[in-house]
Amino acid sequence: MSEKSVQKKKYIVERARKVFMEKGFKAVTMKDIVEACEISRGGLYLYFQNTDELFEEVLRLEQEEGDDVFEESIPEGASPSEILALFLKEQKKELLCLKPSLNMAVYEYFFGHNESSKDNLLKKQFDAAVYVIERLIQEGNESGEFYCEDPRGAARNIMYVLEGLKIASQTRGIQESAVDREILYVMQGLIGEEY
Repeated sequence: MSEKSVQKKKYIVERARKVFMEKGFKAVTMKDIVEACEISRGGLYLYFQNTDELFEEVLRLEQEEGDDVFEESIPEGASPSEILALFLKEQKKELLCLKPSLNMAVYEYFFGHNESSKDNLLKKQFDAAVYVIERLIQEGNESGEFYCEDPRGAARNIMYVLEGLKIASQTRGIQESAVDREILYVMQGLIGEEY
């Protein structure tokens, strides 16, 4: 793909991201994307055949950008507990953010698709996050920062708590104190009452 084509595709994905944030997934049509990008229908179909394909690309880029931003924010030489605290702080910011996000579109997309667990992007993202948190907990155990007999179980629990908070924030709203309480509970389970 030429550099011009790469830039055009990126432009389409960025504009589509905004449309999905505003309308969710189910309500978006290719016509909406054509209008948002101010391109012809044929121009859009050169890059994406349908909204599913386009949304999957939005999710892929969103994941890459999120990973890059998080990695760049980790101070050099940070301990496992500092990295985990930073991760939880970023999650808290996302949960309390009142700006439009892709969360509702993500849930609409995955509730409407019967993908096998092997192909489920949301499951892959969840499992990748569990793996990273598990590694942090293991390293924290080794350095004496954490005491956790089941790092994998604790990592899964952290992700389930965050996923539940994400759904609560989208469906009924959530108070900062509730997020703080859950994060404190998670951290106390790893390092004891001192946190």
